[in-house]
Amino acid sequence: MKKHARMNYPRFILFSFIYVFCPNSAFSQQYDPGIMGTVNALFDGMRAGDSTKVRNAFALGSTMMSVPENPKDSIAVKKSSVDGFVKAVGKPHPDKWDERIYGPKISVDGPMAIVWAPYKFYLGEKFSHCGVNVFTLIKISSGWKITSVTDTRRKECSF
Repeated sequence: MKKHARMNYPRFILFSFIYVFCPNSAFSQQYDPGIMGTVNALFDGMRAGDSTKVRNAFALGSTMMSVPENPKDSIAVKKSSVDGFVKAVGKPHPDKWDERIYGPKISVDGPMAIVWAPYKFYLGEKFSHCGVNVFTLIKISSGWKITSVTDTRRKECSF
């Protein structure tokens, strides 16, 4: 029994060394930074009230949907137009639209990516609502573009 334990000791030391001294990125999948670059450009454009920056994050024909909770304890899907959203971002408003995401998770298959990102939305410094954004992106010749956004909305957050 001791002979078997000693034979595994060098492997244990090797794997312990790798785990402790190698960066965590060695154990995680690397993604094209353009994926989050596109998502972040959308939020930067929202904060700046820059409709051009927001428009550039989207592919032609993109869709937007929200799944808000309502007082009747039921769910309703609300579709909205990207054009209307872009126009609203560019229209002067008294408070900055500040959407902050936390711990996004990314899945990629070739030219398609999904980003799952819990968020909190603030009007200026005042909390408005929270939920999860799900972005679907495709990679085209000009880079990653958002083809759809679906979000949930609620007043209380668990993150």
